[in-house]
Amino acid sequence: MTTYREAMRDAMSEAMRADDRVFLMGEDVGRYGGCFAVSLGMLEEFGPQRVRDTPLSESAFVGAGIGAAIAGMRPIVEVMTVNFSLLALDQIMNNAATLCHMSGGQVNVPLVIRMTTGAGRQLAAQHSPFIRGLVRPHTRHPGAHPRHGG
Repeated sequence: MTTYREAMRDAMSEAMRADDRVFLMGEDVGRYGGCFAVSLGMLEEFGPQRVRDTPLSESAFVGAGIGAAIAGMRPIVEVMTVNFSLLALDQIMNNAATLCHMSGGQVNVPLVIRMTTGAGRQLAAQHSPFIRGLVRPHTRHPGAHPRHGG
């Protein structure tokens, strides 16, 4: 039986094997193995150029992912938990989701932002909120195409 974690790791690894432009970036995705160990082992397979640990600054690394996507790369950006995505909401809603429309279709942002949500392991107030009710209305924002895993 394949776990959800293994399926996510397999999907990301398959995409990275198929296209050298695909890379993973986020907090602790390399040596630590990512949120809930989803990227465990990927640093060893793909190296530090394609599995990049970032500083604790969601707005900065989501923005870097957007820039990389515009420049022709295919980033997978991992935000550790969905509530931290609020720190990058300006980048997500006002840049990633709107640049194609604002540029008349001249600028594409082929970007995957991966995050987890829910109570999980009860990892304190900063890591456990379930903010679907807060975020749900924003998923109808033009250009945002959310995919829910559960």
